[in-house]
Amino acid sequence: MKFDASKTAFGRHETFALRYSWLTKGYQKNIASKNKDIFISDNATVELGVGKNMVSSIRYWLRASQMMEADSNQITRLGELVFNKKTGFDPFLEDEATLWLVHWLIATNSELATSWFWFFNKFHKPEFTQTELTTALNDWVKENVQSKVASGTLKNDALLVPKMYAYAKDNLRISLEDKLDIPLAQLKLINQSPDGKVYQCKPSVRPSLPVEIVGYAVLQIMHEKNSTSMPIEDLMYSKDNYSAVGSVFRLTENELIAKLEILTSKYKELFDIRESAGIHQLYVKEKRAEETMLVDYYQAANKEVAA
Repeated sequence: MKFDASKTAFGRHETFALRYSWLTKGYQKNIASKNKDIFISDNATVELGVGKNMVSSIRYWLRASQMMEADSNQITRLGELVFNKKTGFDPFLEDEATLWLVHWLIATNSELATSWFWFFNKFHKPEFTQTELTTALNDWVKENVQSKVASGTLKNDALLVPKMYAYAKDNLRISLEDKLDIPLAQLKLINQSPDGKVYQCKPSVRPSLPVEIVGYAVLQIMHEKNSTSMPIEDLMYSKDNYSAVGSVFRLTENELIAKLEILTSKYKELFDIRESAGIHQLYVKEKRAEETMLVDYYQAANKEVAA
């Protein structure tokens, strides 16, 4: 989660954005594979039903979303919790909360999805063109990344970031194929102008973002920093090269505070907001794994569906 200038990755997606079925398909084929080498086996293209470059892209997105270990084909505990066919929270990405979770996990993965970490944590221009985005990414990499990265690779990343979050033209009817190709566009984090020349990525109210996903993110940051309290300002804006909840989810300051207030009201035993020396801080009152937030959300969601 914390940015390390010596541990970065660009262009490993083979220019393919994350597609709807890829995480599910990649998980299921990986689990079904006896030797866990499905992604490098000779029949990988047949098993996964895609071309060779897409096989590499599926494996990359499983790793970038932290559903697979970064240095192996081993499914992570989180990947098992989400995608297990029988016991998983949401094996087929039917709940928008899972898309918010996947987005958080990609945008905070500074080591494997560095351009995504940069865009959602460091780039705050509300309106931009493709050229401006490419230039800004190049400038940041030159100043902050130790290794040299080819300009063509950065251009591909700058092209893919908005493509992964924005439907082509908002004034046209969106086809089912577009929705399947770019699932994260449902989050409406990035919009494209009707003429396709300008993108917008503005802080906003996010009614579809569950407070449990916010709680998961908060606990993950607290654990990463080995802290039990944090100024709300630090949860809003990325500091000390850590990810920030407000930045990644593109929340307004008021909306972040509103989400945190709901969180502290719903989980009084766990969270509290206090003022210390004129600074409002969020406190975590007991040690708890961030996964418990997901368990709470999906159990409640499943009960609603059953009812």
